[in-house]
Amino acid sequence: MKASHVRKLIKPIESAYSEMFSGRVYRVGNGAVSVRNHSGKAEHTVIGVHGFLENHCYFTQAYEAPTTELILLTCSNYHIPVNGVTPETPDWEVPIKSLDGTIEYDARILNQALENLPTTDNIRVHGHSRGGAVILEAIRLRPELYETVEVVLEAPVLPQGKLSSLVTMVLEPVSHGMWPWVIRLINSAPSSAYGQTFFGKMNPRKKVLLSKLFSATRDHLTIVRNIENLMEWMDRQDTSIYQHVRQGTFLIPAVDRILDRTAMLNSARKSPTTMRIVETQAPSHFITLDSKKWVPDFESLPSAAQG
Repeated sequence: MKASHVRKLIKPIESAYSEMFSGRVYRVGNGAVSVRNHSGKAEHTVIGVHGFLENHCYFTQAYEAPTTELILLTCSNYHIPVNGVTPETPDWEVPIKSLDGTIEYDARILNQALENLPTTDNIRVHGHSRGGAVILEAIRLRPELYETVEVVLEAPVLPQGKLSSLVTMVLEPVSHGMWPWVIRLINSAPSSAYGQTFFGKMNPRKKVLLSKLFSATRDHLTIVRNIENLMEWMDRQDTSIYQHVRQGTFLIPAVDRILDRTAMLNSARKSPTTMRIVETQAPSHFITLDSKKWVPDFESLPSAAQG
């Protein structure tokens, strides 16, 4: 990448979204892990891994039970979306040698969180979109950590997957040097101009979370690196990565204008039969934001084959 492009891309992006948060925030490398306070005795632990240009608030309303211990990742070089909490550096943090802004880096944040933070034995790791790839990469790196963990892969980036033709059409003409300009253009346009096309039918929560997408990262370079690494990861990884995935659910939307739904299904079907594939009626890539009803119950793990 040209030095002049890098200079433009590393200009900081101001944080534009945060919510009140009650709990602790741990810095891990160039990312973070937030642990929400829960009022009841924890019965389940959920670790949420957000998608590209999202933040951890994606999961907060899906897991509101007072008995759920909610642990939320902030991927590398993303803003931590919390008010009123000072991040601390935990004594269990281990330096991460991968390149930040990549699936490989964020998988190592996830593994440190999983190894050190859950206080229950009923653990679910739920990833949306790019977060699905982060989970699969984390399992590939440390399969022993996931022996009894349930995974939920929601509209996930998968090995041998593809971006939707709509997204590919938008990205193809964009060179590195154009990114800051493209993002300014998107930010100055009302989200209604492109929202319905990519995000499907809007509701209040979707509107709040998806209107600030292009200020989720700390700089433009992270946006470019995320996209390039994500496309490269889908091409490079084959479906043998599934061999260590023990149990859980693929949530597939009815309509996806971000990822290629057919490629996603073809990849998911090569996973073990202990993983079930649920083709939801969700009208967009953002299944959990469309409706919480598609989030699997904790007790609904499959014993039968995929269907």
